[in-house]
Amino acid sequence: MSVAAGDRGLLVRAAAAARTGRSFDPAPVRMAHLGLGAFHRAHQAWYTDASDDRNEWGIRAFTGRSPRAAEELSAQDGLFSLIERSVDGDAVILVDSIVDAVDGARVDRLVETVAAPTTAIVTLTITEAGYALDAQRRPDVSQTSVAADLAWLRANLPASRLDLSAPPRTAPARLLAALEARRRAGSGPIAVVSCDNLPANGEVARSGVVALAELAGTDETLAYLHDHVSFVTSSIDRITPKTTDADLDAVRALTGWVDRAAVVTEPFHDWVLSGEFPAGRPAWERAGARLVDDIEPFERRKLWLLNGAHSLLAYAGAARGHETVAAAIADPTVRSWVEQLWSEAVHHLPGEHLALDAYRAALLERFDNGRIQHLLAQIGQDGTTKLRVRIAPIILAERAAGRDADAGTRALGAWVALALAGRLPADRIGSALPQAAGQGGERSVIALLELIDPQLVADPAVVLAVSRAAAEFSTR
Repeated sequence: MSVAAGDRGLLVRAAAAARTGRSFDPAPVRMAHLGLGAFHRAHQAWYTDASDDRNEWGIRAFTGRSPRAAEELSAQDGLFSLIERSVDGDAVILVDSIVDAVDGARVDRLVETVAAPTTAIVTLTITEAGYALDAQRRPDVSQTSVAADLAWLRANLPASRLDLSAPPRTAPARLLAALEARRRAGSGPIAVVSCDNLPANGEVARSGVVALAELAGTDETLAYLHDHVSFVTSSIDRITPKTTDADLDAVRALTGWVDRAAVVTEPFHDWVLSGEFPAGRPAWERAGARLVDDIEPFERRKLWLLNGAHSLLAYAGAARGHETVAAAIADPTVRSWVEQLWSEAVHHLPGEHLALDAYRAALLERFDNGRIQHLLAQIGQDGTTKLRVRIAPIILAERAAGRDADAGTRALGAWVALALAGRLPADRIGSALPQAAGQGGERSVIALLELIDPQLVADPAVVLAVSRAAAEFSTR
């Protein structure tokens, strides 16, 4: 006899309760999430599960490009194992804050969820590229998907109803459509929380959504965005490598559960948020999150020290033949380059409240954790977007202070060398790469650096230093 989906969910949760002695009654949906993946499960879903009021805050999570995560989680009624992997061993936590996992293509479900008066928060992990913005943080209409979504918005936002038979494809357009549905439903204010590795990510989300509304010409929608939608900025930190079959086997060995949606992460976790939650929020601070008035110093510390070092490791480490963070940081030469990058970065970070020495020491301890197989190829994806916020600001600040920025230019040189050698993981270089490869020398460096920040190209000393570093890495 077949079991209906709802009954199957009850059976899954009942079985989990019987094994653990903990109640797994599903919480009501009060949050929507865009970008269901491993990091969301290890971070926002974990924080919500670990808060004291988790039974009041259920998450309906929507996938990005692939429905696979939703399919895996739906088969388990949203329950999944979180493996906290330390140097000493593994600990498994069963997380149940995701009460519904949905294929991201179901924009009708997203619209329905955000429009519901019980929904208080939308969180985002759509990656830096998912915002589909140009260098001026405006919708990049040169992208076919953005242009098509803008046409849909212009046809639908002024209309009496939203036609979701052929809905938008990009996350900002989907979010705008959902917020417009909430406005029409009179469901009140809501908070949008970006959890992507971008400085001022709340402002990035706000500017992208508002710019789409401006281009679509809807005064009522714009007024609602300004008056009733809070865009919260957050700084997030928890290393979450891609789950392997060996990890799934480890869960089964430790728990006896067959879990196709398990996630591996480190014990360390950090979340700093700044902004208003007009419709309420979970007590994330009880799980260690911090609510602050000024998040910018925390953002820069994380982006420049953790993420900046990751990018340096991803390119310089790969150029020296390493495949993981642990292997690269064990290389004394690469380790010295990371330390040098940090020394350059801390020149431009306030020492008060940031505990920079302790933070750097903790990073080395985390990087040295060889049981976390954090692949450099995974970190190195979308380098043009990541280097723009992780490395370029350090170089520009160092040059403005009259220093050489050797470590920062070395990171860019490694990236250029891998790009010209055709060894980069997925990146949005487009036609610039064949153009750069055909030019050779400094011209090829300039063509690639312009994709990151034109200010870099305006400094001949930076171009020369990156060119020399690229030449050095190309001979390895």
